[in-house]
Amino acid sequence: MRAPTIPEAGPAAPPAPARPAGSRLGYLDATRAFALLLGVVFHASLSFMPVFMGWAVQDVSTSSLVWIFVLVSHSFRMEVFFLLAGFFARGALHRHGLRHFAGTRAVRLLVPFVVGWFVLTPLLYSGWIMGSASLRGDYDFWAAVAAGFQSLRGLPEGLFIRTHLWFLYYLVMITGLALAGRGLLQLTGGWGDRLARAADVTVAWLADSRFALPGLVAPTALILWGMRGWSVDTPDRSLWPEYPVLLLFGGCYGLGWLLHRQRELIGRFTRLTPERGVLALLGIMGAVILSGFERDIGHPHRTAAHLGFAVSYALMMWTLVLLVIGVFRKTCEHPHAAIRYFADSSYWLYLVHLPVVVWLQVAVAEVELRWALKLAFISGATVFLGLISYDLVVRSTFLGWILNGQRHERVLPRLLARIRRPG
Repeated sequence: MRAPTIPEAGPAAPPAPARPAGSRLGYLDATRAFALLLGVVFHASLSFMPVFMGWAVQDVSTSSLVWIFVLVSHSFRMEVFFLLAGFFARGALHRHGLRHFAGTRAVRLLVPFVVGWFVLTPLLYSGWIMGSASLRGDYDFWAAVAAGFQSLRGLPEGLFIRTHLWFLYYLVMITGLALAGRGLLQLTGGWGDRLARAADVTVAWLADSRFALPGLVAPTALILWGMRGWSVDTPDRSLWPEYPVLLLFGGCYGLGWLLHRQRELIGRFTRLTPERGVLALLGIMGAVILSGFERDIGHPHRTAAHLGFAVSYALMMWTLVLLVIGVFRKTCEHPHAAIRYFADSSYWLYLVHLPVVVWLQVAVAEVELRWALKLAFISGATVFLGLISYDLVVRSTFLGWILNGQRHERVLPRLLARIRRPG
């Protein structure tokens, strides 16, 4: 069986001007939920790639459109997540204090990471077992699940999980680095204050300058040049950090942290303009066209193509990060119960989705239907099952407190009562 490989500070500033009540829940939480739910569709699409990439199974129906979707969505969804994670982290730190913040982050990140290693990893391995057996025309679901849990008898190669839970590990590392950096700057007194003011000036410049995108794209392209592959690597091979990935996501987290120091800037930073839309299209086109050179090791212009791809990919990344947040700021600024529910459930959905996705991919791989129909079914069924399980066993229980910091009333009983109500 082949193990799965998946292709989500400074000293305290004076209080920022108050934003309208509910503005965070109206669009920032909605944006984060979108980034995580997009991950469900991203993973659901991998079995429909036109070139086999070591996934659990390759569907009988594939499409090059799926490859483009994978390339584009992989370029920005986790960057959005880490940027907003930094934004929310500083807010939580300044609302509750360092001790409470460190304790809650340890519970919300480390507990799912450790428990997920023992529960989700074997379930995911079972999907690879099913995929291998499906090539022979038959597989036993429960036998595969049992075999997946048998993998816990020994430590996996590289002492890591090779699942989507890597994002929790990196979020823990980056949060620790942010707190350490913040503490060091506070110890330096006036020098730290000057550095914090310089960071504020830089972020304000990024929010308003026409040269902001080059200022983001250039260092990002340099980081991409240091990746194992041409696009953003998935750092799921070892507990030893992959420094280019750590630098990229740490930079996104740090930018979100600094944006929270001047919360009024996020509207200007993520403004929607025709120019950004055009640049996003140019970045996508460049990345799609130049990505074909990655496999052509002997091409005489491969190095130039790699450089062009890194710049195009970085341009695609940052324009899409800004545009996605800007779209949600325009469309979801006011609180809405359904949006809040998806925001609350998105963490649970992302944690548990991958085994379900792989099981469904294996189940429909040989069914003679168009890839788009099967992709919609896998994504929709996974989200539906995730929402049901969230409402039944998470939302109002201690699991909800672990993941979201508080328990909420279940919604499903009220919906059923409303359906049964006469008239």
